[in-house]
Amino acid sequence: MSGTSVDAIDSALVRCRDNRVEILATHQHTIPPKYKQQIAAISHSGPDEIERMGILDRELGRLFAEATLQLLEGAGINSRQVEAIGSHGQTIRHRPPSATQHKRDSFTLQIGDPNTIAELTGITTVADFRRRDVAAGGEGAPLAPAFHAAAFAEPGVNRAIVNIGGIANATILVGCELRMGFDTGPGNTLLDHWIYRHRGESYDRDGAWSACGQVNQSLLERLMKHPYFQQQGPRSTGKEAFNLAWLDGHLEGFPDISPEDVQATLLCLTADSIALAIKSTALEIPEVYVCGGGSHNIRLMEKLAAQLAPAKLASTVELGIDPDWVEAATFAWLASRTLKGLKGNSEVVTGAVGARVLGGVYWGGSQASG
Repeated sequence: MSGTSVDAIDSALVRCRDNRVEILATHQHTIPPKYKQQIAAISHSGPDEIERMGILDRELGRLFAEATLQLLEGAGINSRQVEAIGSHGQTIRHRPPSATQHKRDSFTLQIGDPNTIAELTGITTVADFRRRDVAAGGEGAPLAPAFHAAAFAEPGVNRAIVNIGGIANATILVGCELRMGFDTGPGNTLLDHWIYRHRGESYDRDGAWSACGQVNQSLLERLMKHPYFQQQGPRSTGKEAFNLAWLDGHLEGFPDISPEDVQATLLCLTADSIALAIKSTALEIPEVYVCGGGSHNIRLMEKLAAQLAPAKLASTVELGIDPDWVEAATFAWLASRTLKGLKGNSEVVTGAVGARVLGGVYWGGSQASG
């Protein structure tokens, strides 16, 4: 899994049994700066896009294969013992139906060539999970709620699972029923890009820099007027909507604001938009469990706890899965379902016309029959 934050490749060795997962080993693989720069560049329109995308697609395929092989080496596992790789790939465009004027113009695109992964590892690779859901009229995201329901639902208990990656998403579970799921808006993406611009740091450790600033309420109110926050029902978003260019446009009206005050305000934007999305369900949600990189941001967790009180706020570690590895486990689980011909999407989450088996299968090994 490489998410919208592009901070690293998270790989997990997972055993799937009876719709549950057991994480056996994990590995975080560095993404070299040159690839981060190329991913950022290709995520926006520019010259020679097809040429640059084709080359980067293969390079990321090699990088994902390398991450897989290092994971297996560290775990002492032979590639022949692995049934499949579930590769999310790297999203470079996400234009869901909810963000397009005409539904037929919607699309989502992830790169990281699965042919290359399968060739270099010898392991069958399942990839391209999102586009079948879009073809069926869905948002293509978020896909994690179906896994959240399988892994974290409990009879008689209402709870929300919140993943705070680059973009944040929430899953609403009413007992064992997956009632709804949606992207809530920016997670870490604006916080990470802003601190990198001003301090050259990839993320705000523990939210320490944001704690040095003061929230600018006028700026926060302006940012919260983004139309996405008023949407209801199946919805998803990405860096196309929430990016530094969008932020810079709003900052033109605040010429004297300090960088740390902006960071403090962005942190509140993330917390407030997550809380707003959960509260807008009008359901009683007494438990909220957080996963993803944002779960380590102490300041963000404090703000979110205050906004959601009296609900309990905790990490998914209390439910048995380390918050850093929930997304990687999600795509292992989805790959397992694909190979069994089972649905991977949820219509109540993405708005697709029906359940679909997600992903394409790229067979491993060098032998072919027939």
